[in-house]
Amino acid sequence: MKITANNPNRKSWLKVEKHSDFPIQNIPFGVFLTKDDIITIGSRIGDYAIDLAALHQLGYFEGIPLTDDIFMQNTLNDFISDGRTTWRLVRNRIANIFDIENSKLKENKEHKNKILFNIKDIEMLLPVDIGDYTDFYSSKEHATNVGTMFRDPDNALLPNWLHIPIGYHGRSSSIIVSGTKIRRPHGQTIPNNASQPVFGPSKLVDFELEMGFITTDANKLGKSISIDEAEEYIFGMVLLNDWSARDIQKWEYVPLGPFLAKNFASTISPWIVTMDALTPFKTESPEQNPKPLPYLQQDGKNSYDIKLQAAIKPKKQEETIVSNTNFKYMYWTMTQQLAHQTVNGCNVRSGDLYGSGTISGPTKDSYGSMLELTWKGTNPIKMNDGTERKFINDGDTVILRGYCKNDKVRIGFGECKGKIRKAKM
Repeated sequence: MKITANNPNRKSWLKVEKHSDFPIQNIPFGVFLTKDDIITIGSRIGDYAIDLAALHQLGYFEGIPLTDDIFMQNTLNDFISDGRTTWRLVRNRIANIFDIENSKLKENKEHKNKILFNIKDIEMLLPVDIGDYTDFYSSKEHATNVGTMFRDPDNALLPNWLHIPIGYHGRSSSIIVSGTKIRRPHGQTIPNNASQPVFGPSKLVDFELEMGFITTDANKLGKSISIDEAEEYIFGMVLLNDWSARDIQKWEYVPLGPFLAKNFASTISPWIVTMDALTPFKTESPEQNPKPLPYLQQDGKNSYDIKLQAAIKPKKQEETIVSNTNFKYMYWTMTQQLAHQTVNGCNVRSGDLYGSGTISGPTKDSYGSMLELTWKGTNPIKMNDGTERKFINDGDTVILRGYCKNDKVRIGFGECKGKIRKAKM
């Protein structure tokens, strides 16, 4: 089925600012709370939130096989379960409804009042009920930097890293939507030159600039997903800040890996940008050497040119941009990650979230964490207000941004924000 929503020449009768992340070619999906305390599934064009439940009830999705309550849910899980054909039909129809040449809704004031909301008048909620969360470790630059810091620089990558997408299962209950404040976590740490651990607030809270992808129902337990079909089961992408407490992590991660240092909070952006919307921005991924085993081999363009940025905003001060990187640097692709996740028969469900792992580029200003940007705190970053940062301070807000752009259209994700609050006693 053709993706008509991607037509780069299409204009909307809704006002869209020139550099908006949400032109009519984007049409992401999310869940929001209206000022009347009604939760609805919606989309967005410019600074307008679109109530898809109202749009459906008023007959604008006629001809598309949808249940009456498909958009009257607290999450997108049921809609995602309907599969790619439904996603594409709905997205194409929304593009048609808001096309500048279509006056049906444009000239119906009563319907517009029920369907459209100013983005400032709504509260964005977590878009999916996340049953499972896997976080990968798929940036070669990031893995090399970390390996260099904590091991022999000549053997920064462990022997398995170039053969399989390394990942671990995280805690889905602490995944939160952008704008939710995060309490500095407590845990055990081991002071330098000490033989016994101490307990207290983490002193080394860090951000991790990642992207996440969200799946639909894909396979039954015991059946794998092939590399060639994996893309069919990926609904869309979000920005992801997988917060880390580096001092807690240092003490606990041997022998089983991340635990309390990672599960106190992970923040995602509220609008899920579909893979259909990102199709024009497909690009080559880095060359893989040695060649992966057959079940992970793929040809063609399998990554996406997504420009990414991280900024730190101290309390009552202007922000400082600390990193500019790109999703295309990822060594292991999303389809390889999903194929590997299921090669043992692990089943994948609607609303599952997969983190890319920290995204770092080849230059120092493209590293995706404070651990790398300050090189374990040895090279503090100067903020625009004159202060310095080794890691994230209480009162700091970390802001992640991401977008794709060519000479015709810009497709973005908005912002992924989180503020660190003082630890509770």
